[in-house]
Amino acid sequence: MSQSKNTFDVIVIGTGHAGLEAAFACAHVHLKVALITLSEQSIALAPCNPSIGGPAKGIVTREISALGGMQAKAADACQLQMKLLNSSKGAGVQALRAQIDKVTYHGWFVKQIKNEPNITLIIDEVASLIVKKNILSGVICKSQGTIKAKKVIVTSGTYMNSMVHVGNKNIKEGPQHLPFSNSLSDHLKSLGLSLIRLKTGTPPRVDKNTINYKVIQKEPGTDGKLCFDYFHETYLPYKQQALCYLTYTNAKTHKIIQTNIHRSAMYSGKIKGVGPRYCPSIEDKITRFHNKPRHQLFIEPESTSLETAYIQGLSTSLPEDVQDKIVHSVKGLEKAKIINYAYAIEYDAINPIQLWPTLETKLIKNLYFAGQVNGTSGYEEAAGQGLLAGINAICALKKYPPIILKRNQAYIGVMIDDLVTKGVDDPYRLLTSRAEHRLILRNDNADDRLIEIGYKVGLISPSDYKKHQQQKKNIETVIKYLKSNSLRAKKNLARKYGNSVHDLYTLLKRPEVTLKEVLSPLLYKKLNNIAVHKIEILVKFEGYIKNQEKYIDKFSQYENINLKKITDYKKLSNLSLEAQDKLNKIKPLTLGQAQRVSGINMTDLMIIKYFIDNNKRR
Repeated sequence: MSQSKNTFDVIVIGTGHAGLEAAFACAHVHLKVALITLSEQSIALAPCNPSIGGPAKGIVTREISALGGMQAKAADACQLQMKLLNSSKGAGVQALRAQIDKVTYHGWFVKQIKNEPNITLIIDEVASLIVKKNILSGVICKSQGTIKAKKVIVTSGTYMNSMVHVGNKNIKEGPQHLPFSNSLSDHLKSLGLSLIRLKTGTPPRVDKNTINYKVIQKEPGTDGKLCFDYFHETYLPYKQQALCYLTYTNAKTHKIIQTNIHRSAMYSGKIKGVGPRYCPSIEDKITRFHNKPRHQLFIEPESTSLETAYIQGLSTSLPEDVQDKIVHSVKGLEKAKIINYAYAIEYDAINPIQLWPTLETKLIKNLYFAGQVNGTSGYEEAAGQGLLAGINAICALKKYPPIILKRNQAYIGVMIDDLVTKGVDDPYRLLTSRAEHRLILRNDNADDRLIEIGYKVGLISPSDYKKHQQQKKNIETVIKYLKSNSLRAKKNLARKYGNSVHDLYTLLKRPEVTLKEVLSPLLYKKLNNIAVHKIEILVKFEGYIKNQEKYIDKFSQYENINLKKITDYKKLSNLSLEAQDKLNKIKPLTLGQAQRVSGINMTDLMIIKYFIDNNKRR
């Protein structure tokens, strides 16, 4: 396809975690991508915690791997420590979390961009979009002027009309003193899009050489071969992993905060944006949980090339002199020197109910939004949205059916459904409790759930797909072996566990029994760590998994009832006015999605179903 210098298939605005996934997804299927950013320093920036993963979030990163995205590869390549969280709990809440080297992470992505022939990096500010009759055809940049494209994906993160707050200081800038966008917000409003004002923040960074590590608790990683990527396993040996540490706030810390809380930008009325409910500032914690005597603070390394340590749990917008007092009140940090002070940042985001589940806007064709601009928080949530926006841009350009992930298919599906169906009041964070099917959406099986999509779109290579198919065969062979071999034939196991069970499959259901113990050495050698983990979960949690699958089958009937033909809910006169207004705003694609719209009750659903059934008979 011949293209002029300023004409592309896809434009991606922003080079954060969402923008990078969108850009590389499109580039990897040979689409020409213009990747526009305000500064090269913002590429793969980790302005908050230096980590990837965590509860639910780590599973999103594995889903990104299964779909053919980038975050899992990058996190594995740049890890300082890897941990399996909730290892003593059920399979539905286990997840990986990696401490990453934020400097290396940035450099890794810069290198990937430079080595990708289908991506053109442009350092500029997008001032406006080119829209005619609600159809988008490109952007206008402040320096480069007009750039044409068939699809535009906005992943502006926290850079739209951003304002940094530290005490009574208010500075118009992006994260870490980077440039911000001061034109795009007003332009989006002029197009008819509704914007909301949100706030997030970050803790102080201290000189790691001024911490007294002797008096605080060590927090090592997990001793085992752990990585995010399913197809190219990269491990950091346990002995080479960095340590994190745990300390706590105390009564003195709390008194300092309470005495000075009127000086916080958050409590002085200077910040209008709504902050994250599930990642509150230390001021919020002290105020909301005033009876709690202490709060956890994790001290985490940021990079082998930096002298800074990140104090997770100490996000604040208090003035610098108060921050010094707070840090010095904490055990182990009495002499710690702050290198970078904490700040809060306000920014513009869009109301995500204006999006289809493909992340394309309902108002303007060819325009997509992904990441923190959709009202989310977290690198993983952003990356998952960016990848899905990129995939759906690919599908539209190649005339494939759109990809809409279901709630029982992926955490990414849960998140996008929540965003476009319910909207946000504060920065959205993925939690295991948001997923009603979390035993199906496990850390071990994202590849089984999503690889077919990644392969069909063209993001999973034939060799990786073949590797996965072989692993499936190996697992099936092992399951068959366990069911067909009796315990009595294994005299050592019979002596240890008795003859109360007939086959090895039943024996493996016991929590203390491992696969290595019951399997023949020849079969065991054919399995990698991921396959071993999969088999143990499938066997030990078989009953729970089957129950959840029955539950999914029971309620899937609603998800299969298509509502696309209902263009105006005011035609359903029996619906309440509230239901008509809300459904016309959301435009749910299925009856299942309609069920999740706030304020829609069972009577409303029955009226809609009756209307659909009646129209089928005509």
